[in-house]
Amino acid sequence: MTKRRLTNEETDARPLYVDALLLVLAGIVFLTLVKLGNWQMGRLHWKLGLIEQVETRAYGTPVAIPAADPLPEYLRVIASGEFRHDLSLRIKAVTDIGPGYWIMTPLLSQESAIWVNRGFAPTGYDPAELEQPLGTQDIVGLARLSRPNGTLLEQNDAETNRWFSADLPAMNSAVGLGARETFFIDAERTSAPGIWPQGGLTIVEFRNNHLSYALTWYAMAALFLVAMIYVIHSRRKASQAPD
Repeated sequence: MTKRRLTNEETDARPLYVDALLLVLAGIVFLTLVKLGNWQMGRLHWKLGLIEQVETRAYGTPVAIPAADPLPEYLRVIASGEFRHDLSLRIKAVTDIGPGYWIMTPLLSQESAIWVNRGFAPTGYDPAELEQPLGTQDIVGLARLSRPNGTLLEQNDAETNRWFSADLPAMNSAVGLGARETFFIDAERTSAPGIWPQGGLTIVEFRNNHLSYALTWYAMAALFLVAMIYVIHSRRKASQAPD
């Protein structure tokens, strides 16, 4: 009995389930690209809302701090009290001025205690310079939320007094204070240049590249769809061609 030699078309043919599987996988990739574009559009609307909120809050007339938490972040507030310079903590920082520290000092009044980021002091500053001002102070600044634990690369260590973020509950515990734990105040600039700490360095501008990212994902999805249509058309044309 003689066996028939298979033609090239028969040896190159793929089972139908393989084509179906490839089509399903291609569809998943396409939908993933579209969803990534949709996600970036959602981030775009969120960022625009945040920018509008910051502009409304940060540049308005300062208001007295509400008694109840939470406070909206970047709300411009005013608080009165006396600084406890002996309880100040330093948070590692890098700014346009250079490397150094945020100087966090509790502001005590008869009603409450609030942590205040008095501003930036560079590495090698004179500690005695930071023991001013004395007496009752009116502090204007932006409400900022507590930042627990530290940063992605460095963790707060209260035992060695190494701080990389304003983790207010941990800071209260470290100095034995009952200050409010959900927010602190980023003080506005009150000192002349070269006198530390320098306030008013809060960044209230936000990068907004989400539209370009969304358009990139949508463009990739469109190109992938065109490629899918071309491959499907080529396969159908090849299957319909005469042997």
